Amino acid sequence: MRIVSGKYGGRSLKAVPGDATRPTTDKVKEAIFNMIGPYFDGGRSLDLYAGSGGLSIEGVSRGIDEAVLVDRQYAAIKTINANIAVTKEPEHFQVMKTSAESAISRLQGSAPFDVFYFDPPYAKQTIVNDVAQLIEHGLVAKNAVLVAETDQNADLPEAISGFKQVKERDYGITVITIYEYEG
Repeated sequence: MRIVSGKYGGRSLKAVPGDATRPTTDKVKEAIFNMIGPYFDGGRSLDLYAGSGGLSIEGVSRGIDEAVLVDRQYAAIKTINANIAVTKEPEHFQVMKTSAESAISRLQGSAPFDVFYFDPPYAKQTIVNDVAQLIEHGLVAKNAVLVAETDQNADLPEAISGFKQVKERDYGITVITIYEYEG
């Protein structure tokens, strides 16, 4: 695993040890950023199921100003912090060891987010509920983009609480669905 492009491009990233997370492959990561970017002029991102932190770190490498990474597993948080250290710019990242639901509640009142990465455990996919909570708590910026990485059984709807599906691509068992916020 590595940072594919941008100012940190080519640097290696660690995966979370064990079977509790599955890192996004470099091929899928490159495809995601080609669909939503590929580069950014600032903004904030939120990853509620950060795992190794690869998607958020890639986003900052490509121009996102600040990334908030959330995971509830100690091993994931340890890996995220090690991967952030590779960037040598920890000031661009905020790491929270908590559940997605708790993070959303704690983030209420902060600046809204422009990019959301959703890569929850496939069997515990709660994207629709999480998005409703983000909107209710005022955490979604105008024209925000949502990236959902699921398996083929997720069957996400065409629209989620003001987000409209604009792209969907299959990569083996992984499905990437891109939504844009219409408010």
